[in-house]
Amino acid sequence: MTAPHEHEHRRLGWHPDEIRLDEPTRASRLRWVIAVDTALPAGVAANAAACLAASAGASVAGLLGPGGTDGDGAWHPGLPWAGCTVLGATAAELAELRARAHASDDVAVVDMPGSAQTNRVYADYLRELAGTPAERLDLRAVGVLGPRRTIDRLTKRLGLLA
Repeated sequence: MTAPHEHEHRRLGWHPDEIRLDEPTRASRLRWVIAVDTALPAGVAANAAACLAASAGASVAGLLGPGGTDGDGAWHPGLPWAGCTVLGATAAELAELRARAHASDDVAVVDMPGSAQTNRVYADYLRELAGTPAERLDLRAVGVLGPRRTIDRLTKRLGLLA
């Protein structure tokens, strides 16, 4: 396994004292958005969004709230307490979003190239990714997390995924 690159991803998240479970999601300092290619079949789009959510959940400090039990005592794991907006975008809009987000020092970016969904062996995906220039990634979805104003500016032209 190769050593991680320092530019691999930007570590952003919430400090424990910023996690406010008793306030609306709009009060959060950070905003999380996933944009999905509207041309994808529903199952492929849902898979792309779910994979980005898993990646964000594992790498963004403070993203998940605590779990809880229901009225029958069954356990439910924690969910993103600050919410996540899922938007629709064209392939060109996804590429532009990724490029603009990468150029922002205060934004974490997670993306789903098409090769991640077509390769069944992860090492094969990584090999294909390493040989693919950014402009040819065939992005299926892009997730961005950062200061609310920055994320709003990056995604203002995109609508909710229909």
